[in-house]
Amino acid sequence: MPEEREPEQSEQQSEQPSGPQSEPGSEQPEETPVDSPTGWVAAHIRRYDRSGGKEGAKWYGLDTLLLTTRGRKSGKLRRTAVIYGRDGDNVVVVGSNGGKPEHPLWYLNLVASPEAHVQIGEEHLDVRARTATAEEKPDLWKLMTGLFPQYKSYQKKTTREIPVVILEPVEP
Repeated sequence: MPEEREPEQSEQQSEQPSGPQSEPGSEQPEETPVDSPTGWVAAHIRRYDRSGGKEGAKWYGLDTLLLTTRGRKSGKLRRTAVIYGRDGDNVVVVGSNGGKPEHPLWYLNLVASPEAHVQIGEEHLDVRARTATAEEKPDLWKLMTGLFPQYKSYQKKTTREIPVVILEPVEP
């Protein structure tokens, strides 16, 4: 699933799906994330979000999650859909950006601020992201290319090393 760039001010959509609701008794409403400006990705996110994860967790047969990061420049919550795999309790994602020369913005956001949130189906997890080490990457790359072989051709298209990201669950 191609990752996308953060929207510019003029690209922000007028209709955003509702984000998670505030806890009863909390003082401030929870911030609503800004979703991908890419039309089909935004539609996928809306379907996933509005169904509470009952729809959209599969994309052409692939497991997908909703990843919410903090924009490193804007400071706003940013949400996108990403293919994922599991390595024990950890969630694994790939910053392929379709083989483009630059990293996906969600990855750059995680490097700047590794605390994030994922929704996997109906499950919500707070996570801390880290890029797989050189020792960890071969096994995780094999896992992820087994799920989505296209990652191999994306790596061939670019001179940058495509990062594999480990999302480790943390207590809220």
